[in-house]
Formats: sequence, C-alpha cells, structure tokens
Amino acid sequence: MNSPTDAPVLSVSHFQKRYGDTIAVRDLSLTVEPGDIYGFIGHNGAGKTTLIRSIVGVQPIDGGSIHVAGIDVTADPVAAKRLCAYVPDNPDVYDFMTGLQYLTFIADIFEVPVRDRQARIEEYAPRLELTDALASPIASYSHGMRQKLVVIGALIHEPRLLVLDEPFVGLDPLAAHELKAMLHELAARGGAVFFSSHVLEVVEKLCNKVAIIRHGQIVAAGTTDEVRGDDTLEEVFLELVEDGGAGTGAMGKPAPSSPSEHR
Repeated sequence: MNSPTDAPVLSVSHFQKRYGDTIAVRDLSLTVEPGDIYGFIGHNGAGKTTLIRSIVGVQPIDGGSIHVAGIDVTADPVAAKRLCAYVPDNPDVYDFMTGLQYLTFIADIFEVPVRDRQARIEEYAPRLELTDALASPIASYSHGMRQKLVVIGALIHEPRLLVLDEPFVGLDPLAAHELKAMLHELAARGGAVFFSSHVLEVVEKLCNKVAIIRHGQIVAAGTTDEVRGDDTLEEVFLELVEDGGAGTGAMGKPAPSSPSEHR
C-alpha cells in the first residue's frame, strides 16, 4: 500500500454499487491528486451522491476499491475518515448545541489542539459572517447558516480531502465567494477538493479537473480544458446526456457505456 505522503489524495478503482437488482454505479475509476479541485457532475440519479457517500464511508461498496491518501476506506475506515471532511447537501447537525459547541465537538473528535481550533474558528467564522451566531442554538439557524457552520467544521482539522455535495446551495453571494477562496487555499496547501454541483458555470470556473457521470458510468473525464474543448462545459454536458452517453474517458480515452444495464 502506498503511504499517505506519496499516494493520490483520492483513488477510485473499478467502483461498483448496487441497490437490490439495480446497478447504481458500474466500474468507475478516477484519481484526484494533491492540489486538485475536482468537479463531479451528472443528472439527478446518475450516481454522484452514491460515489460520494462511499468515499466518506457512509455506505459500503460492492466492488472495486477506494483509497484516501493511500488508505483503503473499507480495510481501515477510521484512518481514512480522519483524513477526510464531508459537507453534504442537506447538513444534519445537532439542534440543541450552539454553533461553538458543535465546532468544539468536531474538533474534539479529530483531536485538534485548542490553539489550532481557536485560530481556525477565528479565521473562518468572520469570513462566512457567522461569528455573531456561534453563541446561538443551531435550532435558530437558517439552511445557509447551517451550511456555513458545517463548512467551518469540515475545515477545522485541515483535511487532506474535502468532499462536498452541492456546497453552494443556500449560500449568499459573499459566502459562496469566500468558500471558493477556501477551496483554493486548501488545494494550495497540498490538499484536494472533490465536489458535485449542478451549477456548471461554477464547476467550469473553479475546477481544474472534471468528470461527467451518466447512468452510473463516467462518460468524460480529464482536465476542465480537455473535457470542454472549444465549447462550454454546459454544452458538453448536454450533448453527452442527450446522445446517450457516448463520450470520452480520462485524458480523452473512450469511456464504456451500457445504458441498458442501468435503471
């Protein structure tokens, strides 16, 4: 096994996931390197959230493997989770806690030293305009405020891999701008970001790499420039979805497609 220092931040190899007789994701492979901000796009039900939930250990995998910084998420799930952070599209946090209590709780789980957690809260909370709300119960938070709180919690232990599912939904323009800056900062420190989004303009501007999934299979993957070519990412996405998924795999190689095997 590769050590965390010389391995890709995320390596997905021949991943497969079933729900009963339905194959949700089939033979999916991709690699996220240090410094990458990797966009993962597809229509509703294409398999985006299925892969994300398996990466972060929320659900088991049925085939293939997933490694975070060289650590197998199935063989050593706790070690893999210590290197990750996950921001779901609908944050589920403890309403009875205050914002500060929640962040302290997350910092305790990851054994973040008091000085480090305080410094990160003092850095991120003002940028997301959440400082004044940290003493209030989370039950009083709006969806956007919960999203901001979970983002701060995700960054508090300096993860190697930050995984986000529709991270910009519910954020005001200033918070969205600051989140984009935070993602760039994490990547610049040698970490990596992997996120799904329906906002293709954001993906196109923010990500250096992108993959398009259709019916559980990758139909295009590579650098953002390679995937979009002379078109916009939206045009490429719509063409691949409308033509039944005949596209290109990583670095422009043909990607397999068997739509009849998916439901």
